[in-house]
Amino acid sequence: MEINEFDFDLPEELIAQTPLKDRTSSRLLVLDRNNQKMEHTHFSEIISYLRDGDCLVLNDTRVLPARLYGSKKDTGAKVEVLLLKQEEEDLWEVLVKPAKKIKEGTVITFGNGKLMATCTGTKDHGGRMLQFNYDGIFLEVLNDLGEMPLPPYIKEQLPDKERYQTVYAREEGSAAAPTAGLHFTNELLQQLKDNGVEIAFITLHVGLGTFRPVSVDSVEDHDMHAEFYHMTEETAEQLNRIKASGGRIISVGTTSTRTLETIARDHDGKLVAASGWTDIFIYPPYQFKAIDGLITNFHLPKSTLIMLVSAFAGKSFVLDAYQEAIANRYRFFSFGDAMLII
Repeated sequence: MEINEFDFDLPEELIAQTPLKDRTSSRLLVLDRNNQKMEHTHFSEIISYLRDGDCLVLNDTRVLPARLYGSKKDTGAKVEVLLLKQEEEDLWEVLVKPAKKIKEGTVITFGNGKLMATCTGTKDHGGRMLQFNYDGIFLEVLNDLGEMPLPPYIKEQLPDKERYQTVYAREEGSAAAPTAGLHFTNELLQQLKDNGVEIAFITLHVGLGTFRPVSVDSVEDHDMHAEFYHMTEETAEQLNRIKASGGRIISVGTTSTRTLETIARDHDGKLVAASGWTDIFIYPPYQFKAIDGLITNFHLPKSTLIMLVSAFAGKSFVLDAYQEAIANRYRFFSFGDAMLII
């Protein structure tokens, strides 16, 4: 299957640059997979489409202020660093700009020496390994010096760092937000619970895969970067109970989907407590084993995310829905509008 089959033309002005003041006021395009129908509404109305006995699965990862701006100690040349994955205490896999200037042994300083890092190695994908040195607690230093790692298509500044976090974010470690969850407020979640919809939490720390474009011509030739996931025994029991009672598992975001499908794939279709690293790449055709519905944002052309959504709802139907969204001036990508597929 060719990557170009997942391409579409998107007017640049439809790329959302800032989040809406009210998280739930985003628009919502509802796709009925069985009847191949679409419906336009707003996210606050999602209550109407979820039933007593359903379960929303939320990714509770919390985004680190993972973008750092520093300089080479020897020359003063400016360097941008994006933290991706903690390998050991104070040893991180990162992306750097300009990468060709950062060689093994290079020392980078941040915040007038409050934080320092030494390059200890390179990665196949062009990343670097940095060993950090500092006084105090790393997360406190990072909160002081770091910025939210907004995607490159967002040009506006984000005054409130919390607006790039879900309201339920709690497990530190992500390089990007699970953006489908940005539409929820605590009040909306409580309304859903009052209506009999259960809430379950899993964790997947978003890493390089979010930032890495598909650079091959054939879908089958693309390699996903591994990301850490975790599901507790409590969540596994909850989801198995929901399934046994006929309720639907509605995954909030592609990250939650990849976690659930990884666990189901590795355990003969069952959902069990599990932790590990997943590089699952979901594209058509794919037989879903865990989820019955999906809430997601509108994704980049030719991205692995639109391929996952196409696998769930059908490529033609999804691409038709994207054209419908463009014609109706929906807002796209991280701070954009949402889609519910049931």
